[in-house]
Amino acid sequence: MTKTDPIAQPRGDATRDKLLNAAIDVFGRYGFDGATTRKLADAAGVNLQAIPYYFGGKEGLFIAAAEHLALLIGGHVADLRTTLARRFDELDRKGEQMASAEARGFLTQMAQRMIVLFVSDRSESWARFIIREQMEPTEAFRRIYGQVMRPMIEMARRLIGAILNDDPGSQHIKLRTLSFVGSILVFRTAHAAVFAQLEWESSGPRELEILQSHAAELVHVLGAEKDRQS
Repeated sequence: MTKTDPIAQPRGDATRDKLLNAAIDVFGRYGFDGATTRKLADAAGVNLQAIPYYFGGKEGLFIAAAEHLALLIGGHVADLRTTLARRFDELDRKGEQMASAEARGFLTQMAQRMIVLFVSDRSESWARFIIREQMEPTEAFRRIYGQVMRPMIEMARRLIGAILNDDPGSQHIKLRTLSFVGSILVFRTAHAAVFAQLEWESSGPRELEILQSHAAELVHVLGAEKDRQS
């Protein structure tokens, strides 16, 4: 599979959008090789010729679906990401580090948003696509990682570094950040086991409130051992 970009088309075209949304699900279920153009067109409810027309072929649709997925995920934290970037820029200009309490507040917001997203039905097809790419990375993974995963992980690293008063670029903080992210991702990657253990049938308002409290607790315990020793 070579690296190509989809043919540029105006955003907001209904047929194009149907193909992108269907492709995330179909590629996630069957992989690139198993996702035939017929399966993709049928899932989207469009004519088979729409794929080469909008994307140049199946590979172009695959890459476009990855970028579309990155936009969908990024949209859930776009405002927080913008606020954080501005705050970090302000601190960098002053040569200051974010206070621990402020960093905990931002990290709590981030964790709460992501945990609610991960238990939603909407993220099910997204997870299948991403998990496949985690196991056998392609250009699609590089797009998703570069556009949404890496920026969010790096922001989380800066926040956790501020909380633990350590260098965000250190191996220690990188590992702590990955462990923290994993404790959130489990609610999607092990969705069935999570709901079985909690004896939940769905995630309604009460369940979401519990999960948001849990996310806040995950942030609260960061550095607790160091605090007890000081």
